[in-house]
Amino acid sequence: MMKKLLYPFARCSKRHGLYHIWPLLFYMAAYLVYFHIIEVIPRSYYLTITLPLDRVIPFVEVFVVPYMSWFAFVAIGIAGCYLADRDTYDSLATSLMLGMTTFLFVSTFLPNRQPLRLIEMPRDNVFTRMIAQLWKTDTPTNVWPSIHVFNTAAVEMAILKSNFRLFRKTGFRIVLTVWSVLIILSTVFIKQHSVFDMITALLLIAVCYFRIYRENAAFRFEKWDAFALRFEAEASGEPPDAPA
Repeated sequence: MMKKLLYPFARCSKRHGLYHIWPLLFYMAAYLVYFHIIEVIPRSYYLTITLPLDRVIPFVEVFVVPYMSWFAFVAIGIAGCYLADRDTYDSLATSLMLGMTTFLFVSTFLPNRQPLRLIEMPRDNVFTRMIAQLWKTDTPTNVWPSIHVFNTAAVEMAILKSNFRLFRKTGFRIVLTVWSVLIILSTVFIKQHSVFDMITALLLIAVCYFRIYRENAAFRFEKWDAFALRFEAEASGEPPDAPA
């Protein structure tokens, strides 16, 4: 029964070469569920994350635009790496899973919060209204290290390390770098994160760089590919192809 239910997904995955991407998608689904749980569970104590520099940085509401563009940046980066350079995709997926797992570990055992949000918006415009709506849906708890910063840096690092022709073009790299820098800066300019969240996220991505790219320790998902192809073959009665 389960095989019949899953067969259309297996068939579609094989036809479009998508079976390799499922481990990351499964992980992200589990990540979102776990993160929601630790967000709604009340804690008796939160570690306050802030630095004196946070009080100096001005509130600049227009930065909500690059902040919200993060979702497209990460999605496009993952899809682009997957379609253009499978080795780069594996390195990126490994980085993302390591970073998000570290974040969940910290949030579970060291719940934290930031006290930087404004009591009242200094102006009324489309950007401040966007931020107000964002603050309603996103609590100021469990912010360290910043996943916005980490995932942005992980995507840029992966693309800059790739040998895919488009990724090597100077214009493309300039646009990518400007976009990623704006996203990272946006986290502190709209008071979503402390500078400490940003710095520790960048330190974490540096550790991932040396472990994954310098020491070639990326997870390649070979066992998953073999399992997915074998499952599809058993469901369809066809011999499995070699994994891409």
